[in-house]
Amino acid sequence: MLRLAERYGDRPAGELPLLMQRILQNAIRDYFRRSKVRLTWITLLSSLNPARSGEADADPLETLAPAGRPGEEASPAERLERAQLIEIIEKEISRLPHRQREAFLLRYWEELDVAETARVMGCSEGSVKTHCSRAAHALAAALRARGVTL
Repeated sequence: MLRLAERYGDRPAGELPLLMQRILQNAIRDYFRRSKVRLTWITLLSSLNPARSGEADADPLETLAPAGRPGEEASPAERLERAQLIEIIEKEISRLPHRQREAFLLRYWEELDVAETARVMGCSEGSVKTHCSRAAHALAAALRARGVTL
């Protein structure tokens, strides 16, 4: 409702119901797109546990939570597999174009919303959405090509 009032207050009253419906549909689609991508990467990176290292500025990609039940150590093969997966993800993220990598990390790693990411990057919200979408598709394709499945 606020978006309608802020951006379309000068429109005739007859157009407002259709505009409100479109704003609501776009907001719902954005929410579900964001949730789907976040869930994909959260699932993929769920084995990371940054709180385990004890250092506030520790790199969370260097620390893995043990698989299975608490107190049960992962087998060497599982640890190797996770380490290789983390290495693959890091390499593929580093291969993204700068703007896509920046948008992707700000949105899905730092969990900034579209407006905050656009402000940090100095671009429009639409550009942020485009960069994130392209980055997610490129990463998914690259990981599939390397045999990583979710």
